Amino acid sequence: MARIVIDPVTRIEGHLRIEVEVEGKHVVDAWSSGTMFRGIEKILRGRDPREAWIWAQRICGVCTTVHALASVRAVEDALGVEIPENAALVRNIIAGSQNVHDHIVHFYHLHALDWVDVTLALKADPAKTSSIAQSISNWPKSSATYFAEVQNRVKTLVNSGQLSLFSSGDWGHPAYQLPPEVNLLAVAHYIEALDLQREFIRIHAVLGGKNPHPQTYLVGGMATGMDGNEPGAALNPVTITLLSQLVQNAKKFVEQVYLPDVVAIAGFYKEWFNYGQGIGNYMAYGDYTLGSLKDTASFEFPRGIILDRNLAVLHPVDPGLVTESVVHSWYTYAEGDQVAKHPSQGETSPKYTGPAPPFQFLHTDEKYSWVKSPRYDGKPMEVGPLARTLIAYAKGSEPVKKIVDGALAKLNLPLTALFSTMGRIAARALESQIMVDNLETWVAKLDDNMAHGNVKMHNGEMWNPDSWPKSCQGFGLHEAPRGSLGHWVEIENKKIVNYQAVVPSTWNAGPRDAKGQRGAYEASLQGTPIADPTRPLEVLRTVHSFDPCLACAVHVVNAEGVPYGNDVMVPVA
Repeated sequence: MARIVIDPVTRIEGHLRIEVEVEGKHVVDAWSSGTMFRGIEKILRGRDPREAWIWAQRICGVCTTVHALASVRAVEDALGVEIPENAALVRNIIAGSQNVHDHIVHFYHLHALDWVDVTLALKADPAKTSSIAQSISNWPKSSATYFAEVQNRVKTLVNSGQLSLFSSGDWGHPAYQLPPEVNLLAVAHYIEALDLQREFIRIHAVLGGKNPHPQTYLVGGMATGMDGNEPGAALNPVTITLLSQLVQNAKKFVEQVYLPDVVAIAGFYKEWFNYGQGIGNYMAYGDYTLGSLKDTASFEFPRGIILDRNLAVLHPVDPGLVTESVVHSWYTYAEGDQVAKHPSQGETSPKYTGPAPPFQFLHTDEKYSWVKSPRYDGKPMEVGPLARTLIAYAKGSEPVKKIVDGALAKLNLPLTALFSTMGRIAARALESQIMVDNLETWVAKLDDNMAHGNVKMHNGEMWNPDSWPKSCQGFGLHEAPRGSLGHWVEIENKKIVNYQAVVPSTWNAGPRDAKGQRGAYEASLQGTPIADPTRPLEVLRTVHSFDPCLACAVHVVNAEGVPYGNDVMVPVA
């Protein structure tokens, strides 16, 4: 039995180490370790709750606005603040555009190279690529001349010797299965997606002032000016037209490029609908409403839990049943490490007990990660686009059922095929199509409100701290691109006294708990085939299908600068 170590896992945000045991060319066990640190929870203590979102956004450089949103919601919940409809619309548009942008970037720029052999694109017949492209989509950039130009660009790059990110691929790996022409198609769209995502995220500049880290959130609403008669306002007829055009461009790309590409590539890797099933429990807090967040029935993305892959029963979600364990994490609890604590009572007390670097293997029978182990009612959960899609399907959402059934019909696959590595990839694309439709609706609603003189963007009733209760607690939930995100805050004498964030990658990347239950990454790697142990591409396929963000998932910063992690690659033991 051999142990394979991948450290660091690349094409993600943050630092992740994966160790797997391989027997008979299959993974028989796996461990997920977060090897980096941050300190936002500690930094927030003692600060004014109204500025919490500014700091919380800095949890990550990718998942930026999602933490701002969860943070203002947490403080608003604690203070009993409701926001105007326009503020909800702006927040939905910022978050929804983040969702679509993130999914496109993930598929093309972070995950595609696990399936696409760029070198084979040089052997493609551009005319055949054109024929394939036109058979699956009406996308205008599909001529043989266009694909020949893309192929020449790749040749120029190769001849230059400066391959950049293409220099470290597993080119020629036996697990690659796409014909040269589909590889060329994917490379062309990889390049186009770079342009699309750069333009599309201008929505954040209009509504949030900048990207990353939009600057217009406020407890009680938004600071996005809205005036149909004021050209200098962030929202006016000109910028509404721009937002609408950016959404339309993204919608066209999702429907004519992203979705067809996912279906086409999945058709060559149908066996990957059998790998990566994971724990089989799925959770979504639910999100996206123009009304009160307490009215969960109004959510566009419904709230719920699926247990043991049983779509016939959708269980309710009680945020009070969320806990975090540190039995296998480099933290300690005052009451002892065997307890599991609700985030409202959570602690961030680091205690590194792992091997001194450099080291070969983690002490996986002890503590081995900077990521905690979240559980819902004692059970591990997978969160993310697949969880949201399955829960919406189980809830009976007609738009979701229509798009899911249509995609599966093209691949001649049952619904249960979604419980897989490839199912996670498909769910992101399907969710993107649903989201761009919602973005259209929300932009149109903003336009209509402005035309009728409804421009209120902020509720200032609770802005005066003298009106606050002496002590209060609250939580803010959000369905971020990578899954269910929660921020918990405790306020006393107008200051934050405790703050905890339980993020999607904590749910998915967490280590085993006191019962030995694996987290989602660890469980999903069981049974993964390994064609070449010196190049464990297949492990990366499943890990990348979650779109890891370890910057969000870890909790602490070490002010003394003592190196706790290991940044070397150890391919095979």
